[in-house]
Amino acid sequence: MELTADQRTELESVLRVGYDGSVSARAQMVLWRADGHSVADIAAMAGTMKPTVYKWIDRFDKGGLAALDSRTSTGRPPSVSGEVRAHIVALTKVPPPPETGLTHWSSYEMARYLRRHEGISVSHNFVSVLWRECDLQPHRQGTFTVSRDPDFATKVADIVGLYLDPPAGAVVLSFDEKTPVQALDRTQPLLPISFGKTEKRTHDYIRHGTTNLFAALDVLTGTVIGRCFDRALRCF
Repeated sequence: MELTADQRTELESVLRVGYDGSVSARAQMVLWRADGHSVADIAAMAGTMKPTVYKWIDRFDKGGLAALDSRTSTGRPPSVSGEVRAHIVALTKVPPPPETGLTHWSSYEMARYLRRHEGISVSHNFVSVLWRECDLQPHRQGTFTVSRDPDFATKVADIVGLYLDPPAGAVVLSFDEKTPVQALDRTQPLLPISFGKTEKRTHDYIRHGTTNLFAALDVLTGTVIGRCFDRALRCF
């Protein structure tokens, strides 16, 4: 293999500058080949296989230094149109039709429904991937409540305003209670975690009665004040 003076200068400049680890290694293979080393020797010196050496030498012959860059893969073209993807997302965000007898969507049921009723053939794996991309979790449910107090919004504004801008010299406490709290103890000491094993505890326990926790958060300092009482009627 013979190199022109310009080609050798370009390859050696890549090695000096350290442009890219992969490109530098490929440029070194070409230089070794031009210096008369065999492909087997180059593979041994570069820590690679002979087909790899042949590939980069061939690419350099055809495209010069630029051909030593890694080619960007365009990937497999999407087989599902954006319109179909949008339709699946929209269908996910509403409850399943009554005729399905479902309470919520699963990837399997969504794929089955699309195939039978919409004429869309996609796998349940595609549905799962699409849900993850859109951060949709139809298998999970949360709860909410609506206050019946007509003055609820006004009270919320007052409380939040008190937290954000308390009067000068005032101490604002956020108070809550937890009653009753069971004081439980296991019948045997815990078995510690080990390789391939989780921490274990006995299924049975000993009751030590109940206690009542009253706690307050000092909104300004972040200090938590807490006390426990035997009875919930005690004041704190």
